[in-house]
Amino acid sequence: MVKYLYLLLDAFTLIYPLLSSFEPRMHFVSKWSALFLGIGWMALLFIPWDVLFTMSGVWGFNSTFLTGIQFLHLPLEEWLFFIVVPYACMFIYEAVIYFIPSQPLLKISKPLSILLGIGLCVLGCLFYDRWYTSLTFVAAGIGLLLHTLWIRQTYMGHFYLAFLFWLIPFFLVNGILTGSYLPQPIVWYNDAENLGIRLTTIPVEDSIYLLLMMLIITTVYENKLNRFLKPKEDSPAIPVAD
Repeated sequence: MVKYLYLLLDAFTLIYPLLSSFEPRMHFVSKWSALFLGIGWMALLFIPWDVLFTMSGVWGFNSTFLTGIQFLHLPLEEWLFFIVVPYACMFIYEAVIYFIPSQPLLKISKPLSILLGIGLCVLGCLFYDRWYTSLTFVAAGIGLLLHTLWIRQTYMGHFYLAFLFWLIPFFLVNGILTGSYLPQPIVWYNDAENLGIRLTTIPVEDSIYLLLMMLIITTVYENKLNRFLKPKEDSPAIPVAD
């Protein structure tokens, strides 16, 4: 059973959101086309990135916990990761919209995005010799700045609030992947290519990696659904009901 551990983590991540997708209040199943469009756009960046870093030894996978099925140097379980994690995260995002419609973080979302974007770009440039740190921070920083200055949608209050909730399963699932509760990690990292700062066993870069991944998906997802009106100048827009 050990060799199915990563696969079981994928299944564990997906099972509740998938079964709850048909619940009539949020009816997440009706938004699948927008979700998978977003996942597709994200994969155009993240799959080549994952392949490159795996081949370069920035990170890798412990065969003890894998089924052995691979494609383009990535195990089957890693391919599934890029489906089940976004699926679960967007389900949480929809739950946040449903249960907390007021967007308590909306007013700070724009300055937060700008400050975070600039800060990440600066840190990424300072640590240019560490591939994971530099690429992740610069890409996420540019993504936040472009989103704030160009797309300027008003769902970022929900996005940042959902991110706080995403951190709960993030610490659980990523913790197991990186060696929490296990004698050795399922996914290992070359600390010469990151800051060496761990949140329990998780490289701090993983949280920014998650932020960028979900920013791409959420941007495509929301623009496909067209639920939020674009703001006029800097005035808040009004969410459009489904």
